[in-house]
Amino acid sequence: MFEILFPALLTGLLLSLITAPLGAFVVWRKMAYFGDTLSHSALLGVALGIWLQINPYLAIVILTILLAVLMVYLESKTSFSADTLLGIIAHSCLSLGVVTVGLLKNVRVDLMSYLFGDLLAITLSDLPYIGGGVILVLGSLIYCWRPLLATTVSPELAQVEGINIARMRFILMILTALTIALSMKFVGALIITSLLIIPAATARRFARTPESMVIIAIIISQLSVFGGLLLSAFYDTAAGPSVVLCSAFLFALSLLKKERL
Repeated sequence: MFEILFPALLTGLLLSLITAPLGAFVVWRKMAYFGDTLSHSALLGVALGIWLQINPYLAIVILTILLAVLMVYLESKTSFSADTLLGIIAHSCLSLGVVTVGLLKNVRVDLMSYLFGDLLAITLSDLPYIGGGVILVLGSLIYCWRPLLATTVSPELAQVEGINIARMRFILMILTALTIALSMKFVGALIITSLLIIPAATARRFARTPESMVIIAIIISQLSVFGGLLLSAFYDTAAGPSVVLCSAFLFALSLLKKERL
């Protein structure tokens, strides 16, 4: 049992270092739909990976980054709102993924593991790749923290200070795409966005500064990983949904705290 849980535990703890701070930006900027769009597009990445005979998770990483780039391009070249573009991209990619999977002959695709995560699929050999991705995303966040925060709090003031708002938005989208792709194997496509949003939303009720919100969100996320994996080990429940349920339980407890006036 320990050999199965240990890689998943390390993976969850590593991912919480990037899902928490990115989740804070998702909450602040109201980007939840963007996360859903990328996660729902994962099925297309799986189908393309199998069709092209490459690792499906590598295909998911490439596809999510390309979709983030496409989103930025369409926003700048069309007059459609972000929600409209995200809706078109999300449902088109999801539908294309389903059709492509159906066209794959003599290939058995375990969609449940991609949609809800697969605890048994995580091995120690995955950790170097996940760790490398976490270092890349976390390093980028630390380096770009002040301009990202400035453009989130007050885009107008950030522009006056000489910060390239479009570039910061592009960087944030790429980092979110990479984080979603890295986390897909752990919690699955359908609920990955909750791993970003719930700990950050919970932390927001206790934090007084942006930095404290990130730290609290990391702690909440890691507690959720511990609780979810214990629930999965003792009751044989799906690991990813169990982690999300623990995170949701902590959020429910946070509602008992009175809002500051």
